[in-house]
Amino acid sequence: MWIFITLFAAACQSARTAYQNTLAREAGFLHATMARSLYGLPLVTLYLLAVWWLFGGVSLNGTMTFWWAASACALAQIFATYFMLRAFQSGSYAMGTLLAKTEAVLAALIGLPLLHYTLTFASWVGIGLGVFGAVVMTVKWRNVRHAYRDASLLFGLASGLCFAMTSVMASMASHALSGSIITSAGITLWFVLIVQSVILCSLQMVKMRDIQAPFKHEFRLSCQVGVLSSLGSIGWFTGFALVNPALVKTLGQIEILGTLYYSKVRFSEKLSKQQWLGGTMILISVILVVASTVK
Repeated sequence: MWIFITLFAAACQSARTAYQNTLAREAGFLHATMARSLYGLPLVTLYLLAVWWLFGGVSLNGTMTFWWAASACALAQIFATYFMLRAFQSGSYAMGTLLAKTEAVLAALIGLPLLHYTLTFASWVGIGLGVFGAVVMTVKWRNVRHAYRDASLLFGLASGLCFAMTSVMASMASHALSGSIITSAGITLWFVLIVQSVILCSLQMVKMRDIQAPFKHEFRLSCQVGVLSSLGSIGWFTGFALVNPALVKTLGQIEILGTLYYSKVRFSEKLSKQQWLGGTMILISVILVVASTVK
C-alpha cells in the first residue's frame, strides 16, 4: 500500500515543484513557500473529515510528543521549501531538486535513534546509491574543490536536511496519536499546515503591510501549487506513518523522472550525460528499496 501512496505523492510533488518554482519567480520566495500550506489547507481539511468518517477518530496519548514533533515538522518544512527555492534561483531547477534528495539518507540516520526503525542491507545500499546518484547529477567534478562556495549546493543540502527532519517528525507525531494510523497522519498534516499558514501569512502581511497580501499575488497559480501540494503531502504523511520515512523518501526519488521532464521541457535546461547517469543510479536505488521491502 505504501508503495502506491508514495508513487502518487512523488507524481504530485514533481508537478507542484515546477509550478512553485514559477510562482517564486513571479511573486517571491515567501509567497511561494506560503502558498503550498495556505492554499492546500481547504483540500486537506476535506480529506481529514473524510478519513475521520471512514476510519474513525484519534486521541492523544497524554504526552507532549505530538505537539512538539508536529510543530518541529512544520518549521522544518518551511525552511526546507525556502532553501529549495533559493537553490533553484542560484543554480538550476534540476540541481535544486536533486540536491534536496540527500534527505533519504539523512532521514535514515536521524530516524535511527528517534524512530527505532531497522533497515536491511539492501535498503541501505539503495538509499546510499540514490544519494550518490543525486550527487553525480549535480556536482561539477572539475570544480569540486570549490563546491563549498556554490550557493545552490549549500541551499540544496540544507533543504535535504530540513526535509529529512520533516519526514521523521511527521512520523513521530502520527505515532503519538491513538487510533487509525491513516487518520493520525491526516491530523498531523492538518496541524502542520495550520501552523505554517499562520506563520507565513503573518510574515507576508507584515512585510507587505497589507492584510490581504497572501491573496493578491498570482491567485490561480497559488491555487495550483496548493492543490498539488496538499495531494502530495497527503501521500507523504500517510507513507511516513506506515513505514520507515527513509524508505518512503528513497522510493519517492522516482520523482527524478518528472524533474528531468520539467527541467528540459518547461524550463529549457540542457541535461548532460552525467545527469542521465545519476538519474539511472537513482532509479536502481528505487528498485533496490522496493525489492527489499516487498515480500
